[in-house]
Amino acid sequence: MSEAYRHQVRSGGCQCGAIRFHATELRDNPHVCYCRMCQKAMGNLFAALVGVRHHHLTWTRGKPAEFMSSDPAARGFCRDCGTPLYYRTIGGEHLSMSIGAFDEPHTIPVLYQFGIEGRHPSLLHLADIEEVGTTEANMPDEVGPIRDTNHQHPDHDTERWP
Repeated sequence: MSEAYRHQVRSGGCQCGAIRFHATELRDNPHVCYCRMCQKAMGNLFAALVGVRHHHLTWTRGKPAEFMSSDPAARGFCRDCGTPLYYRTIGGEHLSMSIGAFDEPHTIPVLYQFGIEGRHPSLLHLADIEEVGTTEANMPDEVGPIRDTNHQHPDHDTERWP
């Protein structure tokens, strides 16, 4: 896989827009982690993360709050909406940023899997599970009202928000 994905300036932020960031370079470690601590921190079956060295990261709006998930590690999140933003080792040279917090997460390939001891067994068979369609097709009556009253920050930088 080409490493071109690593060398583009990217922006991202939390769901409510209180926190925004720019990353000028990514590390070569985009991955999912299934460990129980990542599951709890994300409220999900895994965390999708990619490293960003401190000197390649700028917080352009707001600052994340942190929870010390263990003595050597902190988890950054938005105090307003709760979006998980990163994991960091205290004194480490980078943050492991949530891939989903980037404005274009689909451009960051997942190349590794960590913490496989915690992987949910059904994740092994995702390719075999029936796909039942898009949100628009499955929830046609709900899509319009959700779209029309959406409070989520758009997937691009804004001068102000809201």
